[in-house]
Amino acid sequence: MSRLTIAIPSKGRLKEQTEGWLARIGHPVRQIGGERGYTAEIDGLDAEVRLLSAREIAQGLIEGSLHFGVTGEDLLNDLAPDPAEDFRVLKRLGFGAADVVVAVPQAWFDVDTMADLEAAGAAFRKAHGRRLRVATKYLRLTRRYFAQKSVGEYRLVESAGATEAAPATGTADVIVDITTTGATLKANGLKILRDGLVLKSEAAFASSARAKFGPSAASARAVLTSALSQGDHDF
Repeated sequence: MSRLTIAIPSKGRLKEQTEGWLARIGHPVRQIGGERGYTAEIDGLDAEVRLLSAREIAQGLIEGSLHFGVTGEDLLNDLAPDPAEDFRVLKRLGFGAADVVVAVPQAWFDVDTMADLEAAGAAFRKAHGRRLRVATKYLRLTRRYFAQKSVGEYRLVESAGATEAAPATGTADVIVDITTTGATLKANGLKILRDGLVLKSEAAFASSARAKFGPSAASARAVLTSALSQGDHDF
């Protein structure tokens, strides 16, 4: 790619907060084509600016089709086959915060930790002839965390809707999902395991570790990096 390519969220609160952050560091955004447009310009920066979903931004950074982007750390870490090699978090932005957590039914009084969950999974398999079902949209994150905690008595069920409702509807026994306050989980009869914090996530300005920087892109990167370092001292 000869020109620097940046992606920002295309709608909602995350878009507004990203645009506010860019304005504060001296690079306000102008959307092309009005509210329905999917391209933009950033003042003072020679770059192709795309408005995409947070998931599309994470995927583009991982694949190398984008140089920079603002998206959630949860998506980056889940979609990347190898997070250490696929992207770099340059700046955590202080908004869009959510925790990825493991939650089980409140009625499971003797399951409070990941070790308890493994023991419950073994007992469940012996009693019912199947593994515990874990509903989640975060397949890679869940596999990595469960392996880290030595939990193997489960099988994943990919969630396409409201994950927190899965235990109540009988489509899963356990969930891995995002939460900000835990209120929705509690309202659905769920509790977070004491060591069930998979990832503390927030919106992040990230770069691709795979994107190629031509001369034009490298020049724009220098301008952007300078603005970041001057406008935000913990970059």
